[in-house]
Amino acid sequence: MRTVLIIDDNPAVGDALSLALSLREIRPLVALTPEDGLAILERESVDVLVQDMNFTADTTSGKEGVTLFRAVRERHPDLPVILLTAWTHLETAVELVKAGAADYLGKPWDDAKLLATVENLLELAESTKEVTRARVERRKRREALQRKYELDGLVFASEAMGRTLELACQVARSDVPVLVTGPNGAGKERIAAIVHANSPVSRGAFIAVNCGALPGELIEAELFGAEAGAYTGANRAREGRFEMADGGTLFLDEIGNLPLPGQMKLLRVLETGQFERLGSGRTHKVKVRVISATNADLKAMIRAGTFREDLFYRLNVIEVNLPPLSERVDDILPLAEHFLDGRARLSEEARDALLAHDWPGNVRELKNAIERARLLASNGVVAVRDLNLPAASPSAMRNLDEPSREAVETALASSGGVVSRAAQTLGLSRQALYRRIERYGLAVAG
Repeated sequence: MRTVLIIDDNPAVGDALSLALSLREIRPLVALTPEDGLAILERESVDVLVQDMNFTADTTSGKEGVTLFRAVRERHPDLPVILLTAWTHLETAVELVKAGAADYLGKPWDDAKLLATVENLLELAESTKEVTRARVERRKRREALQRKYELDGLVFASEAMGRTLELACQVARSDVPVLVTGPNGAGKERIAAIVHANSPVSRGAFIAVNCGALPGELIEAELFGAEAGAYTGANRAREGRFEMADGGTLFLDEIGNLPLPGQMKLLRVLETGQFERLGSGRTHKVKVRVISATNADLKAMIRAGTFREDLFYRLNVIEVNLPPLSERVDDILPLAEHFLDGRARLSEEARDALLAHDWPGNVRELKNAIERARLLASNGVVAVRDLNLPAASPSAMRNLDEPSREAVETALASSGGVVSRAAQTLGLSRQALYRRIERYGLAVAG
């Protein structure tokens, strides 16, 4: 049941607030001294605290109220606190709001306003608990994934990346071909390496070849090897990547760039495990796990006649899609911190700029931007100018100025439902945050 603790040395105050809260189906607890109130907090689950600022005859002091507030913050940093104060304590109350109090109300208080504030904080607390539970669950899944599988030191925080890695690790146990799809620079080779590391052939070699980085006439020799004299410049026999990867994994990046003759030979290897070097009639037999990757639309290439349909279905037994960095924003700052490697830190403005950028070059672009910024940073602090990013689009800047529902929920969760602290995190005033809380339907504003 929702519970509010009232700490006030005036029994009439406790009685009046208890009655009002009970009518709202809120369980009231009352303490007449700070010591009793702190003792209750140790043994009871309390959602909101309403505390007086004065517990002595000296009504201009408020020192005991300040001491109580600081003790509560130290022992229960996430508990929302409403201060009840006489006008003589207004400046002190404002200072305590800056220190983390959720709100303050003057005595005599307005019942409707006080109850609305309590209800607001209770609903925020419930939302905070849900967000916190979801974050804890995501963290547990991520940690379980990291314990169970070899993730090659990959840095990630987003749920989208977690799902991708979970699928990649699950399919790693089989020996079927895997097709990794996603944009350039997103980290497809890292995914392939993780599949290999968690596969039955993890002790074998992991051989990577970029089919888009070689001239068409050399790709076949690169993959299947060649005998001396097989082509101009072939002065000696050479073994191909399939032979190098025998007993392990061959990663074929940019598979859409493989010419049709090479596609036919690749299909044969996938079906039989057999091939011949260029210029040789001798058949070689290998056992290789093939992982391919592409950022191209292979189905469109099939329709255009530039990619074999039978090869596509052979390669695409399991597809692992790697989302672009713009769709896993939660990964941006952890990756940036990883690339900085403790040699510099990001200013708040730089963090905002990183989150506002679209990252068309994905993780590769982010890494290059951070490495450049680290070299230019003054006094170990990366500023916006060091990132050399284009000006954020109007929509992105609006997104920074207008926090999303998820951003508000996350800020509230990390602040334990303390509105003033969440507002500071989001760069908003407390009133502005209350307006967004109402707009997103997180609570009914009072």
